[in-house]
Amino acid sequence: MKKKIIALVVLIILIAGLCIFFYKANKKDTLDDLTLFGNIEIRQVDLSFQVSGLVSKLLKEEGDTVKKGELIAVIDESDYDANFKRAEAELDRTLAIQKDATDKYNRYAPLGIDDTVSKQEVESLYNAQNKANADYKAAVANKDYLSNQLKYTKLYAPEDGVIMVRVIEPGSNVAKGQPVYTMAKTNPVWVRAFVNEKDLGNIKYGQRVNVFTDTVNPQTGKKREYKGQIGYISPVAEFTPKTVQSTDTRTDLVYRIRVYIYDTDEFLRQGMPVTIKVNLKSDGKNKKMEN
Repeated sequence: MKKKIIALVVLIILIAGLCIFFYKANKKDTLDDLTLFGNIEIRQVDLSFQVSGLVSKLLKEEGDTVKKGELIAVIDESDYDANFKRAEAELDRTLAIQKDATDKYNRYAPLGIDDTVSKQEVESLYNAQNKANADYKAAVANKDYLSNQLKYTKLYAPEDGVIMVRVIEPGSNVAKGQPVYTMAKTNPVWVRAFVNEKDLGNIKYGQRVNVFTDTVNPQTGKKREYKGQIGYISPVAEFTPKTVQSTDTRTDLVYRIRVYIYDTDEFLRQGMPVTIKVNLKSDGKNKKMEN
């Protein structure tokens, strides 16, 4: 009987010791680190031509990566090229008329002083010169406009990204502004997360964070880790979205934050869930991120 009592007492002491140990460990983690959960934010851009026409080339497929300034689609430029050449010819014509009108006015205007040429004729020459100048400026503006229209027959990637959707196929007639591709921007990489109100006072702009994905790196045997910083804290509280996992109830009010990851690689994917560890004791800041 005594052995059973002694064993029971020992068991109670062990359980109490473990509870104290885990309590202290959890308390230490709470004071030192804040764990948040979020997702890599998907930032999509609908890409379209600034002119209408027949699409002759689509150079990218869904899933292809693109670089800023890379040519990705072309509209048949035949009509636009013809209009531009016509504008060039009109510019040359108005330039010749302007030169002739200017020469006539400069030649006959002095003769109007001694009435060798009537004042009315001098005024007519002056007005003709002004009209020629105006026609030439209009021709220059029209040429610039049609030059831009010709350039707009080529579609270039505005940023680095990944083609998510190819909306049309070659041979399609598209209107100005009609989406051709949907592209996801890949730089900079943002993480959208939410912080509880009780933890809001422990985070600040520029605070260092470590971001972990659920993917294990086969070379290290650990989850892939990235460095980042807090770049945005919403001033408005909101209810936790259903897609966000939280240690507290989903009905709690939270504040949305944005984390910038600056050591990105090809293993980060749009929409990927991540875990964020905020070092509450660190006052250091990482370098600023570009928006």
